[in-house]
Amino acid sequence: MNNKRNFFKTVAAVGLVAMGMGQAIAADITGAGATFPFPIYAKWAEAYKAATGTGLNYQSIGSSGGIRQIRAKTVAFGASDAPVPGADLDKDGMVQFPAIIGGTVPIFNLDGFGKGELRVTGPVLAEMFMGKISKWNDPKLAALNPGKKLPDMVITVVHRADGSGTTFNWTDYLSTVSKDWADTVGKGAAVKWPAPTSVGGKGNEGVAANVTRTKGALGYVEYAYAKKNNIAVMALQNKNGKYVMPGDDTFQAAAAGADWFSVPGMGLSIVNQPGDNAYPVTTASFILMYKDPANKEESAEVLKFFDWAFKNGKQMALDLDYVPLPDALTKQIRERVWTQVKTK
Repeated sequence: MNNKRNFFKTVAAVGLVAMGMGQAIAADITGAGATFPFPIYAKWAEAYKAATGTGLNYQSIGSSGGIRQIRAKTVAFGASDAPVPGADLDKDGMVQFPAIIGGTVPIFNLDGFGKGELRVTGPVLAEMFMGKISKWNDPKLAALNPGKKLPDMVITVVHRADGSGTTFNWTDYLSTVSKDWADTVGKGAAVKWPAPTSVGGKGNEGVAANVTRTKGALGYVEYAYAKKNNIAVMALQNKNGKYVMPGDDTFQAAAAGADWFSVPGMGLSIVNQPGDNAYPVTTASFILMYKDPANKEESAEVLKFFDWAFKNGKQMALDLDYVPLPDALTKQIRERVWTQVKTK
């Protein structure tokens, strides 16, 4: 526990630089994008620099920002939790591959309720985020939590204010489990949030902070941010009807049957997978690179970094409740994706 606490202090310190709030630090590799994988990228970067002397400057600015940066060619790689469609990759001359698997979780702030002490189904969760269920003691929520005294308190919905792959994943899930959500809100990196009480936060960090300081709040973040801030997480019903909590075992159960090369650019959605132990909002985070990059030397360093992370970073990922990619998949990525990137 102390190791994790110390690591998140390190992440917070690194984050000041990565979020552009500190002085610029020279680095050998530049990347930008998703906040979802930032804790594990920061951990890998710390260990990789100690092992090789090569640094990584990763700007945790959100998936939409990462896509903009790589398209503007201001970084060597972009990172997005919302996969770029195959046709767009072809048009831009880019490749895409998953780097890590994790989960997006429903977080809340209610006195007297801790982690896993409130249960919810996907359709009820969708109604809460739509504002159709506007109070915590709504009969639909009470029916899922018999014997629990839910307060007569307004639900404040906290969502991402920036374009976000975490939002894409969350709304992809809500669209999958709720036809009403799919028809009226839909999925995307940014959507029009219908609940009258909706408020925005920048990055996973901003959503976590807003939920922490707002009684009655309901939000969604990558699981590492919930753990870091000790925020209560709901138990979520999966496709098999089981209530499950997030963790590397339930993320792994959801990702087990994924056929990554069945979709152009490996942009596979793995939300709401079957399996008694599968966590329903399990997702991958992706890396974007040019096939013919302007700076071939830096692109070669990017591939060396992820090659090292795939080989040496598994336990670091598990310690932070991410799921590392299996060796068979990373072998395929090296052979089928990285060979398309010109590094000389």
